[in-house]
Amino acid sequence: GKDYSPQQISAFILQKMKEAAEAHLGEPVTEAVITVPAYFNDAQRQATKDAGKIAGLEVKRIINEPTAAALAYGLDKSEGKKIAV
Repeated sequence: GKDYSPQQISAFILQKMKEAAEAHLGEPVTEAVITVPAYFNDAQRQATKDAGKIAGLEVKRIINEPTAAALAYGLDKSEGKKIAV
């Protein structure tokens, strides 16, 4: 079999997610914000960014998963409320 780096494995997953998003949206997806576990160190964050690039994405930002969850929590709330993260 063939050997793959962790970045390549992540890139395969991100590529599938990119394709699914493009099919759903009906337009090209070229940019992404990617979440990582809060405990990821700088090297792991950079490897994730590299995986995004391999998958054909411009990674705009890498954010912690708890931060993403807090941000997403507010998306379906009524207008006029403020959420501090």
